[in-house]
Amino acid sequence: MRRILIAAAIVLLAFLLFLPLVFVFAQALRDGWHTYVAAVTEPDTRSAIRLTLTIAAIVVPLNVAFGIVAAWALTKFEFRGKASLTTMIDLPFAVSPVIAGLIFVLLFGNSGVFGAWLKAHDIKILFAVPGMVLATLFITFPFVVRELLPIMNAEGTEAEEAAVLLGASGWQTFWRVTLPSVKWGVLYGTLLCAARAIGEFGAVSVVSGHIRGVTTTVPLHVEILYNDYQMSAAFAVSSLLTIIALVTLVAEHLLQGRIR
Repeated sequence: MRRILIAAAIVLLAFLLFLPLVFVFAQALRDGWHTYVAAVTEPDTRSAIRLTLTIAAIVVPLNVAFGIVAAWALTKFEFRGKASLTTMIDLPFAVSPVIAGLIFVLLFGNSGVFGAWLKAHDIKILFAVPGMVLATLFITFPFVVRELLPIMNAEGTEAEEAAVLLGASGWQTFWRVTLPSVKWGVLYGTLLCAARAIGEFGAVSVVSGHIRGVTTTVPLHVEILYNDYQMSAAFAVSSLLTIIALVTLVAEHLLQGRIR
């Protein structure tokens, strides 16, 4: 029975994971290495890569800062509304990314809640980088805090209490006791947050406007290439996301050992 279960798991992984990976790279290199290089270095692709990295560079530090502070508050202190805050943190997991994008349209669109004010002050949120950053920020903000909550809960508050009794201030306790003890959890959550920010499609697709070379991230650029029947180019750009996914899996495995 053990061998049967192991064999079934291997077959399932082969169909769901290994074969799709092989297919992506096979299709990407189908027309040769030069075609692959041309697809991943053409101006629209480079623009999509720059925008994707820019959004991730903005979103990830903000989510890391929020995640550390939120996890610290939820695990080390008791306050009114703690249960509600914990529930709200899980909201992006419960809401479809497309629905999240539509929420931003209802808020910042021309007919939205803040649309008239934004238009009067010539502030552009939708179909521009700010809207894409906000959508990505909303989708990815639970990753760091959700990774840190069980680690901080398991550690308890004894170390912080000892530091306070020895005369440490609140900031000294945080920087010298709390943060060093969860550094691998912070790195793990940062890795997951960055991977999701780079690969986010649904919410960003709704608020981006699909302006080629201006508001297209790498996932959106793949969709545009695929809809234009540029299959080799679409798979070539997709292979970049696949490589990021593989690197993320390897780093995740290494960090899990550190966390344990």
